Amino acid sequence: MRFPEFTEEWETKKLGEIGEIVNGLTYSPNDIAENGVLVLRSSNVQNRSLAFEDNVYVRTDNYNPVQENDILICVRNGSKNLIGKNALINKENEGIAFGAFMSIYRSSFNRFLFHWFDTNEYKEIVHKNLGATINSINGSDLRKFKVPFPSVEEQNKLASFLSLVDERIQTQNKIIEELKLLKITLRYQLYEQILNHENEYVQVKDTLNYEQPTKYLVTNTDYSSDISLIPVLTANKAFVLGYTDEEFGIYDKGQCIIFDDFTMDIKFVNFPFKVKSSAIKILTAKPNVNLKFIFEYLSFLNLSSNEHKRHYISEIEPMEMQLPNYIQQTYVADFLASIDDKIKTEFEIHTLLLKQKQYLLANLFI
Repeated sequence: MRFPEFTEEWETKKLGEIGEIVNGLTYSPNDIAENGVLVLRSSNVQNRSLAFEDNVYVRTDNYNPVQENDILICVRNGSKNLIGKNALINKENEGIAFGAFMSIYRSSFNRFLFHWFDTNEYKEIVHKNLGATINSINGSDLRKFKVPFPSVEEQNKLASFLSLVDERIQTQNKIIEELKLLKITLRYQLYEQILNHENEYVQVKDTLNYEQPTKYLVTNTDYSSDISLIPVLTANKAFVLGYTDEEFGIYDKGQCIIFDDFTMDIKFVNFPFKVKSSAIKILTAKPNVNLKFIFEYLSFLNLSSNEHKRHYISEIEPMEMQLPNYIQQTYVADFLASIDDKIKTEFEIHTLLLKQKQYLLANLFI
């Protein structure tokens, strides 16, 4: 696919011919400074943009600053799937440092090239160039990467068009995040109202049964990406670790809560699955208890722990909670579930937009 006004052949160039690679510096604990400059690391690159979480700051007398339109690249990581992930530096982020295991690609053509860095072709080249023993790519490898290279005029038109697609994807991300925030706010208000009324006090163990996950543990952790297979779950942020073709030991008893006994992370699950960790507790509702209501109650409590020990039987089960009648439980659960459904719909739109972007990338870069 091309814009009709362009017909000339594209060239093929190496990244090293049209730009330069600058490697990040290694910082020691002595370089950490509370009032220093932010140093960008792998964790700061999420969804091809910068995320400012778990930030680290370093002294200002020794650092490499990023510039507007630099492409920040993760060149080393414990997970090979994260090697090559990248983000474009905007003007407001100029001057920030970047650390070891990160490099920047600097070129006057980056507005166009940043979109090539999102293609499957780029990801395949990265995978082929990974180190034999360490998950990394080096500057000399990056310089040799070959890219399709049209005229500057066609570059500008492609970049403008694909940037509009990116803006729509970012808008969709904001819609999802705002819905998540709305749910948290409304959940807080609902459960605060419950706490302000006189309801029956019960212990968590009076509302939930638990089952050990031994029968449902996956045996082969070489997961597939085929979503038609059985998902392997964790209760933490990752949730779906991958998919397995194992046809035995599948949990298929309906709705449940999976609870990480160490971190106290929880997930509500209503589909067949297997798990990886024996530290998972599988929780189901006792009679006259709405499981979704209990899940949202536990989420409202914002349970967490940094202690490496099991918590459920010793700490969670004895906890007292207010339990309204079943009709009220169902009202609250259904209301919050309706927001979940809306979030799920917006996620599906987001997925379609990403697929559209990949289709365009595959057909616009020739």
